[in-house]
Parts: sequence; structure tokens; C-alpha cells
Amino acid sequence: MTVRRGFAIGLVTLASLVAFVAVLAIWTDRQALNTQNWTSMSSEMLQHRVIRDRVADYLVEELYANVDVAAEIRAALPERAQPLAAPAAAALRDLVERSAKRALARPRAQQAWMNANRTAHETLLHLLRGGGPVVSTGREGVVDLDLKELLRQLDQRTGVGGRLAERLPPTAAQITVLRSDQLESAQTTLRVLDALPIISVVGSLLLFGTALLVAPGWRRQAVRAYGLGLVVAGAAALLAVSLGREAVVDALVPTEAGKPAAREAWTIGTEVLEQVAYATLGYGALLVIGAWLAGPSRPATWVRRVAAPYLHEPAISYAAFAVAAAVAVFWWAPTPAMRNPITAIAIVLLAGCGFEGLRRRTVREFPDADRQAFEQQVRVRVTQAYHSARAGAVSGGAALSQRAAAARRDPAHRADPAPDAAASRVDELERLGALRRSGVLDEQEFRREKARILGTPTTPASV
Repeated sequence: MTVRRGFAIGLVTLASLVAFVAVLAIWTDRQALNTQNWTSMSSEMLQHRVIRDRVADYLVEELYANVDVAAEIRAALPERAQPLAAPAAAALRDLVERSAKRALARPRAQQAWMNANRTAHETLLHLLRGGGPVVSTGREGVVDLDLKELLRQLDQRTGVGGRLAERLPPTAAQITVLRSDQLESAQTTLRVLDALPIISVVGSLLLFGTALLVAPGWRRQAVRAYGLGLVVAGAAALLAVSLGREAVVDALVPTEAGKPAAREAWTIGTEVLEQVAYATLGYGALLVIGAWLAGPSRPATWVRRVAAPYLHEPAISYAAFAVAAAVAVFWWAPTPAMRNPITAIAIVLLAGCGFEGLRRRTVREFPDADRQAFEQQVRVRVTQAYHSARAGAVSGGAALSQRAAAARRDPAHRADPAPDAAASRVDELERLGALRRSGVLDEQEFRREKARILGTPTTPASV
């Protein structure tokens, strides 16, 4: 048994490591290999000013790097004004930069940015998935992010961007995504990334299932250990997001001016990774809670004892499970996996297996639990508690009446009864009448308490 348990511990540990790989693989698949998610992420980036400013700076740099703006201005000026071409070009650059930043905040420019990203991503995936030996937006064997349309938008703001953009060389305002000499390695990487999410998720679950089969007497501990492993995997992914930001930014951005935009882009690009990591944390926490409910602790045993009368009846227990699953998975859907029909059904099935295991354990542990007897016992206890509370109210009223009678027996009090005492006596009489009408006091008890409140002697007839 010790050898089996050790082997099971190793399997659960390996399953947790594979789960961490699955978190990264799912993020890559959803973010980098999904055109809609990629386009949405790109559009969200342009909503941030620091990124818009960097894109605007890039467009202006491309414009001035590929076109001799001073020469264009000199050609348009009369001969005597041509010496002013260079200062005018420098002044115009400041104007174009400001105009470009304002233009990128407008819906039309942002739509052009979104279209350029969508086209580049679709072209890239088409090429990597065997769409042809040469697929490009403009140059043979190259996939580009073409931003010329954004340069044309500048014409509406400055009057020069569009005309100068027409004279740009084909390679201007284009960001190379993939070259033909990188095609084979990129296609191999894509095939791995396409299969890795399914392989890692299924592999982690198979390793966990094998651990359950290997050590039958250690199953509850295996569930708890795997849940803790998922929690660690999710936390490690979140830590990787935090630590990787500066490392990636420093590696990819050589200048300090571009680092704020790169940090913002990293934050946006890792939003899906954070969602997957938090989902993994949630799944792990549910497994830990389930293992605790099946454990020997006194609170867990009390929960099972209370639920046993209903878990004895599969129709009732599974109806409650179905309602909880429908609300949590199909209506609330807090994780991306629950919004996918296939993975949502898989989650419900796995949760159903765990629920059935807990139900059977509870039935074996409390074989005599009966729902009707349990409900009757609950009703009796509630009724007793209700009457105890009312009896406490009556005894409290009696104590008040005794204090009032003692006060009335005081000569000074009878000679000049205080208004507060009289009001208190009226309140006590009203409370006493309510108790008689509700059936808590019978007629004799009512008369006896009334005489005590009024300070009158009790006659034998009244008793």
C-alpha cells in the first residue's frame, strides 16, 4: 500500500505540472491562434493613449524615413522661398505627430487598425495551416501588418499624409509578421500549439484518474492533492504574468520611450491568461472543498448528516444538483470553459461523478436517515424554539407586572402615580390580552396576571 500511495503521489504531482502547461497552452490557443480574440485584443490596445502615441510616432517615422518631405515642400515652393523647406518640414513633423495622435483616437482610424490586424492574422493562419507556399498582403513570401491605410487617414487631418503616402515604397508602414524562410518552423510550432491544449488537459486528467485507480484507499487525499496542485498551477501562472512582464519588455523593447506602451500591451495580451489561471484556481478550490466534505472532520460529518435524508433519495438529490449545475455552469458561467458547450458538459459530468461519490459515501455512513422523520424533527424543534421564545416573553411580562405591583403598594406611589408607571401598566395589560388571544395563557392565568398588574387581591372565585 505504501508503494502504491507513493506512486499515486507521483502521478498527482505530474498531473499538476501538466495542468500548469495546460494553462499556458490554452492561453496561447485562445489569444494567439484565434482571429477574433486577436482582433479584439488589438482594438483594445489602441484604446489606450500610450499605445496610440507609439503607433502615431511609428507612422510619422515611417513617413519621414521613406519620403524626403523637405524636397517635396521645396518642389511646391517658389524659388525664393525654397530655403524655408527644411524648417517647414521640421515644423510640419510636429503638426503631423499631433494630428496622428488625435486621428488614431477616432473611430475611422481605429477601424482601419482593426482591419489591418484582422487581415494579417487571417493571412498568417491561412499560410501556416497549408494555405499555399506564398501568401502575402503585398510582398511575396511575407506576411505583413499593413498600416498604409492609417497614413491615408492623416490626409484628412493635415492635408499631406495621404499625398505623401501615395509616394511611399511598398515596404513602408508594414510590420513583418512572418518571412518565407521561417515558414517550416512556424508551421511545426503551430501544429504543436494546436494540439497542446487538448493533449495537456486530457493528459492531466488521465494522470489524476490513474492515481485514483492505483491507490483506492487514498482517493480522497488524491482529490485534495490534485485540487491543491491546480491551485498552485493557477497561482504559478499569475506569478508568471507578473514576473514575465518586465522580462519580456526588457528583452523586446530596447528604448525606455517604448517600454510604457509595451507594458500596457503585455497587460492587455495576458488578460486571457489571467482568466484561465483564475479558473484553474477555482476548479482546484472546488476539489479541495469536495475532499473536505468527504473527510472525517466534525463539521464535514455534520454536513453529511444533515444532507443524508435527501441524498438517500436520488430523484431529489440529482434534481438539486441539476439546478445548481444549470445556474453555475450554463447561466453564471464564471470561466471561459463554461461558455463552451463541449467543455461545459464535460465539467458537469466530472462534477456529477464527484457528487455521486459523495452521495454514496453519505448513504453508507448514515443508512437509517429518513427524510420524513428528519423533516418532522425539524418542525418539532422549530415549534419548540418558537414556544420557548414566547414563554420567555410571558415570563418577562410577569416580572414587569410584579415590579409594577410592588411600586403600587408604595404609599407615595399610590398617592401620586407617575405617568410613566401608568403607561407601563397599560402596555402590560395590552401584552397580557394579546397572550390570552393567542392561546398562550388560559382564562385563569390571564385573571391572575391581570390582578397582579392592577394590584387588586385575587378572590377564590377568580382562581
